[in-house]
Order: sequence, then C-alpha cells, then structure tokens
Amino acid sequence: MYGAERQQLLAQRARRDGRIDVTAAAAEFEVAPETIRRDLAALERQGLVRRVYGGAIPVERLDFEPGVSLRDQTNAGEKERIARAALDRVPSRGTVLFDAGTTTARLAGLLPADRELTVVTNSLPVANQLATRNNYSLHLLGGRIRGTTLATVESWALDVLRGLTIDVGFFGTNGFSAARGCTTPDPAESAVKAAMVRACRKRVLLADHSKYGDDQFSRFAELSEIDVLVTDEGLDEAALDELKQIEAEVVLA
Repeated sequence: MYGAERQQLLAQRARRDGRIDVTAAAAEFEVAPETIRRDLAALERQGLVRRVYGGAIPVERLDFEPGVSLRDQTNAGEKERIARAALDRVPSRGTVLFDAGTTTARLAGLLPADRELTVVTNSLPVANQLATRNNYSLHLLGGRIRGTTLATVESWALDVLRGLTIDVGFFGTNGFSAARGCTTPDPAESAVKAAMVRACRKRVLLADHSKYGDDQFSRFAELSEIDVLVTDEGLDEAALDELKQIEAEVVLA
C-alpha cells in the first residue's frame, strides 16, 4: 500500500471513529508506529487531523464535546481502576468536593457507607448517587446546568465557592499535560473548576491516559496546583518522564 492510500484510510477512520490510535493502526496496516506518526503529521499539515497523545483526532471533533453517557463508555476499565485507586484518598471524615466528570462520579459511587463526610459537588450524577445516604451531608452547588456534562456553572456556583474551605477535592478534566495543565472546552465550566481548585486544601486529579496531551480551550489549573494525579498504566515512558518534572504525586492504577 502506498503512503497516500494509507493516509486516506487513516483520515476516513479518524472521521468514523473519532480518533486514531497509533499502536492499533500500526498493527492493522503492518507498519512501524513511526510510519503512522509520519502519516498523521502529514494529515495534520493538510488540516485534516490534530495529533494528540497516542494518536490523532479529526479536526471536526475539536468543536465537539461528547455527552456524559458517551464519555462514560470511553476507557471504562481504566476509569474504574482510577476511581478505586482514588478511594484511598477519601478521608474517613471531613469535607470533600466532587467535580463533574465520569471518573469522579464512579468514585462517588464507590464511597463506603461508614464515613462521615460533608460533600460538595456541582455534578447532578454525583448528587443523585449520594442524596439518599443518611450519613453524608450533601451540598449541590446551584447555577445553570450544562446539558453536555450535567454540571452547574456560572455565578451561583462561583459565589458559594468563594466562601468555602474543603479538605480534599476530586477533579476530572478533558485534557491534561505537563505544558498546558488541566483544560476543558467550556470557559464557564472552567471557571467553576478553577474556583473549586482554590477552595480545596488538597486536590486530586482523576484522568485516564487518553487525555494526556489532548489540550483543550480553557485551562482551569496548572499541574503544579495538583497534589495527586491518579491515572492509568497506558501512559508511555515519554509522558511519565514529563510528569516526573511536576511536584504532584503520580499514581498509576
């Protein structure tokens, strides 16, 4: 197969599947991963894809933010392991915050019944899981609800967060990297996330490996503001070397 033919197929796969994985594509086309990386670089120069950690995404997806149900199905095994690993960071008592996100929602569902916690969240799925637990004092931040993420945003949430001090916060993100920090597509959601980061004494980021290098429009935290990063073993050595430069503790689930 000629390189131009392979690149055409890669562009079609990116539009169909929403992402090209370098390792999988190399195995399918029986070429070296470096060959696929060069193909993706060529497609990026043509404006057809944008390269991200481990592969590339079609440019059409840059304006698309998947909904909760679709995101929850993506890398579900990794998210479950990350949530279970993060459970060790939940205190026996005190105040905790759950940011909106599919992995943070999984962690909320794993919380044991014997803890005495005051929980603050802007996530409807998190609130729905914890609302009937009598030993938890649950506080749902108000504001406009974003249908895409089922998170509350804007001034009602921001006004309350300015007056809070929380022991531990658990955060989700659309993208993260050593260079760009933690990012999300929507500025309104980013503003609430940033206020949550400021409100917490300790911050734990839950993010699977596919989000590394997938930098989004709006940054809500530098990685230097994160105390613990819980991710999975899908990160390669280059990414791990970059993360060793930050001060956060890195946990591989």
